[in-house]
Amino acid sequence: MTKNITLAHGNGGEENRELIEKIFYKHFKNDILSKSEDSAVIEEGRLAFTTDSFTVSPLFFNGGDIGKLAICGTCNDLAMMGAKPKYLSCSVIIEEGFATKDLETIIQSMQVELEINGAIVVSGDTKVVPRGAVDKIFINTTGIGEIEYRGISASNLKEGVSILVNRDIGSHGATIFMAREGMGLHSTLETDCASLYPQIKALIDSGIEIVALRDATRGGVCAVLNEWAVSSAVCIEVEEEHIPVQEQVNGVCEMLGFEAVNLANEGTFVLAVSKEDEAKALEILQRTHRSSAIIGTVTKQYQNRVILNSSWGTKRFLDLPTGELLPRIC
Repeated sequence: MTKNITLAHGNGGEENRELIEKIFYKHFKNDILSKSEDSAVIEEGRLAFTTDSFTVSPLFFNGGDIGKLAICGTCNDLAMMGAKPKYLSCSVIIEEGFATKDLETIIQSMQVELEINGAIVVSGDTKVVPRGAVDKIFINTTGIGEIEYRGISASNLKEGVSILVNRDIGSHGATIFMAREGMGLHSTLETDCASLYPQIKALIDSGIEIVALRDATRGGVCAVLNEWAVSSAVCIEVEEEHIPVQEQVNGVCEMLGFEAVNLANEGTFVLAVSKEDEAKALEILQRTHRSSAIIGTVTKQYQNRVILNSSWGTKRFLDLPTGELLPRIC
């Protein structure tokens, strides 16, 4: 590892993985943590438990704000383990001089998402620090959910399993870039930030066998697929032309030299189901987003790798992103 922490260590890519494995896992490792899921499964599989911190800049962006992001992020992590969000804590660190009207707007956004998830905040903490000690406001939310569907795991993938996304990808990372002060760019593009429990509940109620679920936040869809490939020791083949991406997101990627599969999302998840269930799963997902798509399948061509098949008939490895992508996206 490098001697000092850089912004790249928080991007959800290779540096972030190295930081977690070589420092945090080295000292904290246990059977629950080592599963590396979005939420810890505790109490003999009855509960899911997760925590997350949010430091996005700017605080307000097209389609959301840091408050909406905080509740969606934590509740979505619970939903990815088949759990209904129930109880959350909320801790905030506020910079001296922060506008109270902005704080109230943020808290109101949080309440809207809590109602969507049927969850409540039951504890919290507030700290106010001197001007310059933090960038306006940082929020931490911790959540507990009741597991409604057991057995979801990144280690469950086997040959023939189908890979789907619930909507077009990359819009959150692209929206944050467009909203950055001084960029001089104008767009109607909105973040995908949304509470995902209602969609997961619909999948559960349909009787579909869910193999794996993961919301594609930092590191995007690419990070999820690579984590799954390693966890299950399989190869995941993805069809590039099947990956849904908005034109405006493609435009931002061309400008930055990024790939949409590496951009952060806050309302997009990757789903793995059996080949027999893929059509039914797609139909359910498209009730919410017509852009939902089947993007790939699990094979044995390589182990621990993700392959991107282009429309030109070429193949390449889709590796974890490295370096600094879009800082402060969540």
